[in-house]
Amino acid sequence: MEPEILAPAGGMEQLIAAVRCGAGAVYLGAGGFNARQSAENFGGGRLAEAVSYAHVRGVKVHVTVNTLVMDRELPALEDTVREIAASGADAVIVQDLAVNARFRDMCPELPRHASTQMTVHNLDGAKMAADMGFSRVVLARELTLREIAYITARCGIETEVFIHGALCMCASGQCTLSAMLGGRSGNRGYCAQPCRLDFHNGERGYALSLKDMSHLDYLRELAEAGVASFKIEGRMKRPEYVAAAVTAARAALRGEAYDGEALRAVFSRSGFTDGYLTGRRDTDMFGTRQREDVTAASGVLGKLAGLYRAERQSVPVDLFLTVKPAETTLKAVSENVSTTVQGPPAEGVKTLPLTPETAQRSLGRTGGTPYYVNKIALDATPNLTLPPAALNGMRREALEKLTAARGTPKPWKITENPVKIEPHAASEQPELWGRFEKISQIRGDFDRIVLPLSEVEKRPQVVEKYGDKLSVELPSLFFDTGEGKIVEKLADLGIKDVFCENIYALKLAKNAGLTARGGAGLNILNSLALKEFEALGLASATVSFELSMSGIGALGGALPRGIVAYGYLPLMRFRACPVRGRNGCGSCRGVSKLTDRRGVDFPVLCHDRKYGTLLNSVPLHIAEKPLPKLDFLLLRFTLETPEEVERVTCEYREHLASDKPRTGGLYYRQIK
Repeated sequence: MEPEILAPAGGMEQLIAAVRCGAGAVYLGAGGFNARQSAENFGGGRLAEAVSYAHVRGVKVHVTVNTLVMDRELPALEDTVREIAASGADAVIVQDLAVNARFRDMCPELPRHASTQMTVHNLDGAKMAADMGFSRVVLARELTLREIAYITARCGIETEVFIHGALCMCASGQCTLSAMLGGRSGNRGYCAQPCRLDFHNGERGYALSLKDMSHLDYLRELAEAGVASFKIEGRMKRPEYVAAAVTAARAALRGEAYDGEALRAVFSRSGFTDGYLTGRRDTDMFGTRQREDVTAASGVLGKLAGLYRAERQSVPVDLFLTVKPAETTLKAVSENVSTTVQGPPAEGVKTLPLTPETAQRSLGRTGGTPYYVNKIALDATPNLTLPPAALNGMRREALEKLTAARGTPKPWKITENPVKIEPHAASEQPELWGRFEKISQIRGDFDRIVLPLSEVEKRPQVVEKYGDKLSVELPSLFFDTGEGKIVEKLADLGIKDVFCENIYALKLAKNAGLTARGGAGLNILNSLALKEFEALGLASATVSFELSMSGIGALGGALPRGIVAYGYLPLMRFRACPVRGRNGCGSCRGVSKLTDRRGVDFPVLCHDRKYGTLLNSVPLHIAEKPLPKLDFLLLRFTLETPEEVERVTCEYREHLASDKPRTGGLYYRQIK
């Protein structure tokens, strides 16, 4: 089966462009809870209109509900579930486990797709998505063709991959840069794109700005790998871009030449890159929007607008004309939908009776509609006829009725299934947990020690030393296709407890019979998500540091929870290194920095040359602040010396304010 071409529709004009240029499906946002809140979107009752327009023309509609939600927003989310179900849309795209749960429980028959915001980037992550009831997973953009093929062949659900459009520097769902710097959360649909500003490493500027991707030359290989859907990024882009991208993708999938120059002219950042798909993750992947990129668009917009000016006749229709003394009818049938109209009485003639050829001349004129005539069947009594005007009128009426029938919503069944979450009974005194980048940093006594797997491998004796107090942090990003190796390492080391920053790690822990604890990378922002993760086997959860203290204090449920209370917070996780030189890693020892346009330095950590993390410029430090009742506080040490670890730990035990540069993070701010 040929993969669908899935096009972005930020508004009605983009939707029309996508459909008329041949997209098999579109994805769009309703009024809220979608990751492009600045797009026009389809709120205020316009969703049903959009779905009807697409369905008439045989195009599917996937609705994005792919943001993180807060407890206070759950009633509005349920209204969104009802609206989408009533519209008859074909699928929803979901990030938050709470959103997944509400669709699962209220509208179980509606297909759910795991958003790229879930950071599914390996086989265990895709299998975890399948376990949660998703029928499709949108894979991370950072994957190679080989990795995509490996996951697709083994995960048991459909895969969807991005094939053209913008690349975020950070793995989707793992970026808090916009929230931390400007209070606009990308995880909630309000990203301000600070990464496109000039963060520089020495003389190399704009080190967090990637070129747009274009994988059009690899569509046939991706199709052979079994990918079900080819996704074009761009819900914020103009309709001419959508038209150009869909047209190019259709040609590329057929193995035909496409207009790459027009595609580059309508939008690019210094051209395109295929660095992730090919595994060539070097400095050629980086680029910015130049003046010539902007001016180039003016020369192609008119030409590209012509691609969607006219209705595309892509829907087959069979016409059955009956002309008898007591009956004149025209039946139109299209993809199991049929309508019948009555015509005027037939006229008797001795010459020029109605024939299939004369009927074809009138009934075959479907220009201006989405239909093309597949066949015409005539059942006529000899020596009877109808004038062309009558046939034309019957054709118009039949197709109008057919359009109305095809566009009538087919709502999904809704079950009103209220969710009840009990208040949380936290410990009177929270435990103090320490997460360390290096074993050599550890100073003092902690109720739990969290260490990266790579560190424990170097000094396996720590497993015995810390015993039940040890949790081993699995890599936040794990692109290796040999996931069995990591299980073998854990078993060989005798590890019983793991710290999970991604859903793949939870799946791995379940398979290996290990205790799993959730890190902040799981993006838990509400009580229902806590409940869902508890059902999936988490023993504890570190809630998102994008949630305010009042929101944290209001979280209900039984699952033990805590917060990151100290540390240089991770703002980005990335596979393409922003500090790598043209000749590779050079003398880099794994710790570097980027400097923003104001001269502020942001540390960059390299994790075994597999992926990197951008840290905040100053640490979170709230030791003296009043806190809600929590089960644990996690002190997250990365760059600190052992002496600094000792000082910070003392400050938290004694509730002392720090005299060093610091931030309260987002705990005491309201973010979008």
